[in-house]
Amino acid sequence: MLLVKRATPPGAGLWAIPGGLVELGETMQAAAEREILEETGLKIRAGEPVHVFDVIRKGERGAIRCHYVIVDLAAEYVDGEPEAGDDVSGARWLSADELRELPVSPHTLALLKKIGFM
Repeated sequence: MLLVKRATPPGAGLWAIPGGLVELGETMQAAAEREILEETGLKIRAGEPVHVFDVIRKGERGAIRCHYVIVDLAAEYVDGEPEAGDDVSGARWLSADELRELPVSPHTLALLKKIGFM
């Protein structure tokens, strides 16, 4: 499984599925392909959604600071070798056994269990 180690909040220091924000007018698939290229140097062909969830962050007084809707897509590897770029400090292919030894985002673990990787 291709994962990146986040270098910035939220999730700094955790291994997670690569991705990021969708730019105005960009499809989810185009955004995934661009973000993965920027974060890992890999070219992929993005497919359909496989997992969707919300991340809602609240401030000290309980007011909502931000609300992300995360859509994880199936993807097909096309070309390249993983190399950390953009806002990540690591990018690599990891086995299920290797993941058990690393700090992994709880959302990523949920997805990997859902698809039967772990």
